[in-house]
Amino acid sequence: MPPSSIRGPLTGADLARLRTFLALAETGSFTRTAARVLRTQSAVSAQIRRLEALLGAPLFARTTRRVLLTPAGERLLPHARAVVEAAGALVAAFRDGEVVGDVRLGCPEDVAGTDLPAILAEFARAHPRVRLHVGCDLTLHLVERFEAGAFDLVVIKQDPQAVLPGARLLRHEPLAWVAARALPAPLPGARLPLVLAPAPCVYRARAIAAAAAAGLAPDVVYASPSEAGQVAAVRAGLGATVLPRRRVPAGLAVLGPGWPPLPESAICLLATARPTAAVEAFARFAEARLAAPSDPAPASPASPACPEPAAPASA
Repeated sequence: MPPSSIRGPLTGADLARLRTFLALAETGSFTRTAARVLRTQSAVSAQIRRLEALLGAPLFARTTRRVLLTPAGERLLPHARAVVEAAGALVAAFRDGEVVGDVRLGCPEDVAGTDLPAILAEFARAHPRVRLHVGCDLTLHLVERFEAGAFDLVVIKQDPQAVLPGARLLRHEPLAWVAARALPAPLPGARLPLVLAPAPCVYRARAIAAAAAAGLAPDVVYASPSEAGQVAAVRAGLGATVLPRRRVPAGLAVLGPGWPPLPESAICLLATARPTAAVEAFARFAEARLAAPSDPAPASPASPACPEPAAPASA
């Protein structure tokens, strides 16, 4: 990609496109990238097209299973990393002085496997002297360990109508019925086999309550604290489950009209009452990036990272 192929100066928008380019190069999936950068899949595609137009070369080749870098994309990769890292270092040099310290963060599996990696990487570039210690667990256990002083911050899933006192509401999470294949709406009185997390879990509570309200007979045939285990059971056809609509795994079907309506879940943040400068810096950083995007994010494949969440009136 010779310099003469660049069709104009780089702008702030191009920096965002380079970050999206790096995410797509890493995930090989537009849906996973969209979930990671908190944009719609169409917005990710538009960013890549504009970057390709700027550089005058195709950066990715699409196959039926994966998105692969072209030779031009391979050449861009180290330069894109250098530009993004330099931008992070520049911001770190002037933002709030140099923050030093430790941050102990607790997080559920599904958030840890989707939103968190990009947030941690970006924060580490901006604040290289902050040491991050991350633990994944059930939300119920995260809250207990937070109250015992084991964490400075915890991300938790909650019922929006029963958020724990002191928790900051970050975003609402629309939910969907999901199965291995498209299924007709169940008839009133029918048994409904379900694959869910153990109680207490907001997704479990939503599924059972919605099924019962529709006159169905919910039957939890498979319970696993791991989202990866739940997804595997659904793929095997054992039953239906409930997942965030924005990240339904590839190959599973979102069940449509006639299925009982599902109330939303909520993503919240609990922070220690006396945060250090490092903890407060990460709390502000994570809060801004976990907040709901302006456009609904698309579905993305599940990413098993840690055990799956559950909590009091929450997951």
